[in-house]
Amino acid sequence: MYRRIQVPAECAGEASLVSGPAYSGGSPVRSAGSWAVETCGGLPVGGTCIVRGVRFLLRPGWLALIAVVIGFAVAAFTLLAPWQFGREAQRDAQQRAIDAASATAPVPLAEMVPPGEPVTREDEWRQVTVTGTFVPEGEGLVRLRVVDGQPAVEVLTPFRTDDGRLVTVNRGSVAAASGATVPDYAPPPAGPVTLTARLRLDETDPQGRAAIETDGHRQIYASDSRALATATGLPLEPGFLQLADGQPGVLRPLDVAPTAGGDAPFTNFSYALQWLTFGVIALFALGYFVRLELLQRRGTDRRGQRAALRRALAGEDEPGKH
Repeated sequence: MYRRIQVPAECAGEASLVSGPAYSGGSPVRSAGSWAVETCGGLPVGGTCIVRGVRFLLRPGWLALIAVVIGFAVAAFTLLAPWQFGREAQRDAQQRAIDAASATAPVPLAEMVPPGEPVTREDEWRQVTVTGTFVPEGEGLVRLRVVDGQPAVEVLTPFRTDDGRLVTVNRGSVAAASGATVPDYAPPPAGPVTLTARLRLDETDPQGRAAIETDGHRQIYASDSRALATATGLPLEPGFLQLADGQPGVLRPLDVAPTAGGDAPFTNFSYALQWLTFGVIALFALGYFVRLELLQRRGTDRRGQRAALRRALAGEDEPGKH
């Protein structure tokens, strides 16, 4: 005769050790012989088993970890990487515009930008010529600039053209001892001059700070003709002219380079790839830790199941039973 053994359902994978019919929960699993129940990693296959195996994921610590990882991955894939791709595209567009403008001969300002019209994005970086005189009493400094890793200021000087227009000329930068000091710099030339410069769009101070005056110098926070017009009361036209090297009144000329994106090509593209890689690594790490936790729990459960099965095979009664 065979002994009727009460085998727990979770121990069904060990039923092959029983000589005779295997029982699970008091009912025979197969009719005769030594049979093994189908298992998955030592645990019975079935939806209930799977749910019980991953129930630990509902703990607060695991829920927080999953939320952080998924949130980071979503941000990396949908915000951070596309943002860097967009900055790389902007840089490429600006570089193409600079290359096209450099290959085109300068034209008179009035021909490129008629009086009363602002500088447009399509016109930016184009080279123009203009004749007139500087208006030094309306000059302003752009503070808190950095050139070659050192503090600097940029000098904006109004320029009255022969046809009566008032435009802003960025004469370049001057190194400063600190962001709180105003360095000495050469004044603009007096009398009529002819300039060759590049058209530039106004910058915008994100904080919208008002102009200040230090040591008798008017200072603003962006190379912005609108801010200079507000500070001086002059009817300056939108946009400014960036002087090239060798022009009358130029100081240290600004670099002719894209203002969007990184300093070198493909810098932002590499940043975008890094964000995509970080997102993938975060998801992979989450899956790895979940699998590791499952393996540890299965190892503990299987050891307990085997011990219970051995006790049952040895005929040991459960505590409290005779």
